[in-house]
Amino acid sequence: MPQEVRAVVAHAAKEPVTVETVLVPDPGPGEAVVRIQACGVCHTDLHYREGGINDDFPFLLGHEAAGIVESVGDGVTEVTPGDFVILNWRAVCGQCRACRKGKPQYCFNTHNATQKMTLLSGRELTPALGIGAFAEKTLVAAGQCTKVNPAIAPQVAGLLGCGVMAGIGAAINTGQVSRGDSVAVIGCGGVGDAAIAGARLAGAATIIAVDRDARKLDKAREFGATHVVDARRANPVEAIRDVTDGFGADLVIDAVGRPETWEQAFFSRDLAGTVVLVGVPTPDMTAPEIPLLEYFGRGGALKSSWYGDCLPSRDFPTLVDLHLQGRLPLEKFVTEEIGIGSVETAFEKMHRGDVLRSVVVL
Repeated sequence: MPQEVRAVVAHAAKEPVTVETVLVPDPGPGEAVVRIQACGVCHTDLHYREGGINDDFPFLLGHEAAGIVESVGDGVTEVTPGDFVILNWRAVCGQCRACRKGKPQYCFNTHNATQKMTLLSGRELTPALGIGAFAEKTLVAAGQCTKVNPAIAPQVAGLLGCGVMAGIGAAINTGQVSRGDSVAVIGCGGVGDAAIAGARLAGAATIIAVDRDARKLDKAREFGATHVVDARRANPVEAIRDVTDGFGADLVIDAVGRPETWEQAFFSRDLAGTVVLVGVPTPDMTAPEIPLLEYFGRGGALKSSWYGDCLPSRDFPTLVDLHLQGRLPLEKFVTEEIGIGSVETAFEKMHRGDVLRSVVVL
């Protein structure tokens, strides 16, 4: 029998979100109902509300979440009721060409729950990234649930479900930071700071944080930045080269996702260095006009990082263990804990740069 829960819904582009009563159906084959304990307010949710993802309104927002599996449908073996899980939007299919090559982290056919959650009127909701976790409970594909050590606090565990994983993965999985490397990170929001933390975990010797907000640069130091560059006062390319003996960084991560920051990343890497784009561009943005000879002459690699090229079943438990060992300070990402009715205010704070992460606690 469907359950009635409170949830945050975006009804139209650029309109304030509201807390509505939502119907969550019993789980069908391959599905699970999860009682949400905490969910981070991610910039992607704001993109959905602004209509920047698609126009499949109304949206059930929230995706960066952790909670307890309440019930499962037929055929579910990944999790059982009572398991503490982090939700993910990469439920691998196991059958596509990437999975068959033994590279499930690139799965091209990830899946979500088959059934739809609805408003009381019966109108179907589109869950953000197939999750919809600004809600007391949500329905997901069982493969979207990754069981982890319940000793971790839900408020920090859920952050691995999106932004923090994207940043750490951009450094470790996509950028493949090695001990002694120099790394520059352009944009020091949640994803950028996570990339800095990932570079530190991997043993980078020099970590350069670049941003236009002095508050963010101060925070970047807490996550392991050895040098900071205020992009309002200094040319980022020249500053990164100054720190790296004039050569440029071995790895440059663009956590902003704009043509100008990508161009800065391109020219601030060393010869044969790597650029990783993890910031998400908007559809209207185009690549900067860079002579083709520059691509050839500099060598190296230009990569995009989707979800930090992560495999949740592999990466989430490992990162949770690192946090519990005191080696990954996930708690530093949490600026404030809020109630489900304060998401719109959290969006405003995020837009102003006042928070690293607001976390909805249910």
